[in-house]
Amino acid sequence: MYAVIATGGKQYRVEEGAVVRIEKLDAVQGASVEFSQVLLVGAGVDLKVGAPYLEHAKVVATVEGHGKGDKVRIVKFRRRKHYKREGTHRQPYTDVKITQILA
Repeated sequence: MYAVIATGGKQYRVEEGAVVRIEKLDAVQGASVEFSQVLLVGAGVDLKVGAPYLEHAKVVATVEGHGKGDKVRIVKFRRRKHYKREGTHRQPYTDVKITQILA
């Protein structure tokens, strides 16, 4: 069984037992979180599609840990105008392990 959930402005296809890297959540490590914005649930040929979300469906997960992604270099540059700005960014993330899909 798999599901498509929406969190952090993105959509993720998840299965039970999978570890998914999502946008940062304000939850401590080991805490249980629920995702109620379930767009789709599928099991074999059986498929349920929400409009936009499925009612009474949720995905339960536990927080595995938090971290930061790889460093991305940002450069703003205008040639011959004496303008150059450099910066970096590391996007925070949360790893969650999907424990059950309720549909």
